[in-house]
Amino acid sequence: MFLGTYAPKLDEKGRIILPAKFRDELATGVVMTRGQENCIYVFSTDEFEQLHEKIKQAPVTSKQARDYLRVFLSGASADTPDKQNRVMIPANLRSYAGLDRELTVIGAGSRVEIWDSAAWDSYLTEQETAFANTTEEVIPGLF
Repeated sequence: MFLGTYAPKLDEKGRIILPAKFRDELATGVVMTRGQENCIYVFSTDEFEQLHEKIKQAPVTSKQARDYLRVFLSGASADTPDKQNRVMIPANLRSYAGLDRELTVIGAGSRVEIWDSAAWDSYLTEQETAFANTTEEVIPGLF
């Protein structure tokens, strides 16, 4: 499970060093793709394969499913960390997420998310108040 918040820097070649706590899980490979709120989702290869099995169940007759899958999968890119535990973020994903040198990398359970630091700070500020004031069950059976 991926947990925590980290602040790696994007180097001039578009690479980041994976946070130490994520390295074992991601050592055999990663798949990066577009995420919601203009972040980048990073999955281990194994997790992405499991996700793909679920994706294959989507009805091809649903335009909404087709549209979502086209955007989600067309932006996907696989990579294997190098000996310095760096992965390359493709230019199309860097552009999608508006990444600059300052990044925030968060653990989001089964995936990692890469955010532009300013975008993450803005998102978190907005969402923390809503989170603190939540009075309804958002995820059934959680609390």
